[in-house]
Amino acid sequence: MNDTAVTVMYMVSAILFVRGIKLLGKAATARRGNALSALGMLVAVVTVLCEKGVVASGPRGYAFALVAVAIGSAVGAIWAARVKMTGMPELVALFNGFGGLSSMLVALAQHVSAGEESGVATRATLALTVLIGAVAFTGSVVAWGKLAGNAMKKLDRVPGKNFVNAAVCALSLVGVVLYACCGGATCVGGAAMAVVSVLSLVLGLTLVIPVGGGDMPVVISLLNAFSGLAAAFAGFAIANTALVVSGCLVGASGFILTLVMCKAMNKGLGKLLFAPDRGARRGGGAAGAPAREPRAMSVEDAYAVLEAARSVAIVPGYGMAVAQAQHAVKELADKLEANGAEVFYAIHPVAGRMPGHMNVLLAEANVPYEQLRTADDANPVLPSTDVAIVIGANDVVNPDAIDNPDSPIHGMPIVEAYKARTVFVLKRGRGTGFSGLENPLFTRENTAMVYGDAKQTCAALAAEFSE
Repeated sequence: MNDTAVTVMYMVSAILFVRGIKLLGKAATARRGNALSALGMLVAVVTVLCEKGVVASGPRGYAFALVAVAIGSAVGAIWAARVKMTGMPELVALFNGFGGLSSMLVALAQHVSAGEESGVATRATLALTVLIGAVAFTGSVVAWGKLAGNAMKKLDRVPGKNFVNAAVCALSLVGVVLYACCGGATCVGGAAMAVVSVLSLVLGLTLVIPVGGGDMPVVISLLNAFSGLAAAFAGFAIANTALVVSGCLVGASGFILTLVMCKAMNKGLGKLLFAPDRGARRGGGAAGAPAREPRAMSVEDAYAVLEAARSVAIVPGYGMAVAQAQHAVKELADKLEANGAEVFYAIHPVAGRMPGHMNVLLAEANVPYEQLRTADDANPVLPSTDVAIVIGANDVVNPDAIDNPDSPIHGMPIVEAYKARTVFVLKRGRGTGFSGLENPLFTRENTAMVYGDAKQTCAALAAEFSE
């Protein structure tokens, strides 16, 4: 394949990437966007094999590539078929990690093969690829562990974390400079690359371990950006256009999404990564508020209120995902609509454990996209809404974000469910849940708690309409 054909094929793959990401912006076109992006990657891979003469070298040349593709495809297909929608955040976190690890391995392979042939700029990009890719890998593994609820969930503190992170980051950057200046084939350069590799892996751990589960949407977005940035640097280092384009697209979209998530939480990225340990976040109830018991309500009594409601807002949270209640929620919504009520879903940007988590779950249950509203669109109509049903959400509906300056989440934009005429909170028990923050919404006069598994509660409410 000549240079002109290679350039054209890379342009085709880049166009497919851009178009695919554009289509991912809407639920109705997301599948087509995913397919176009996959096609773009296929075009890029075939182009690389042709450009490097791998295809022309015969079976011995591309046998290893085909074996790798077959293994990766098999693992991906099996994993995709077996993963539950509630496990998507963990899967996305691992995908970010694998992306960072692959970029890191590409850079290390280039370091071994290039020797002194590469220039200073190329060596600098190689070292930066290792640094960023390693952080994305170990950080994503920690994020996966926290979301999956395994032993890593218990890790939430790094003693002197800001000092440790600053020191590890500074030493890693010193290693990058030494590698770039001294060359990869020298003892100093080889040692520098080893130091960068080890310290970067450590940095990913120390950065993400102190971050709480409630902040995972931002962390996953950031790690996604890191994996894209690592791919872009790897593309510069090995002079591959497809890697540069795809890496820049993923990196830029990841950073934009990170900023959107931070805005939705009214929390800067620096505060997220460098704030005091998560233990300081506990508490935060309304200052000086008298102790008051939440008002419990039975399914039968809740049905009596819903049966008379003409407008109902459903506010999903991570508890809906844990209970796998999305299909039961859709069934209840159908019953409400058949009874003459207008139903809509108020989705907070950081509800769940990854960006768009609630949208994905509701889409799986075939909830019409037109019924999904952002917090900004839902809040103006909530005061005139008869009933708001909060399903497993805490921080994103917590009035302390507006009313209590001493709350750790004060200033965070929320879904103002408390303004509805009646609020039903579907909650498993009386505890503070994953976030650890008390929520004064639960004790307001217009709020009733419907305790129990969200899936069973929604199914029971739907069954009441059928009788």
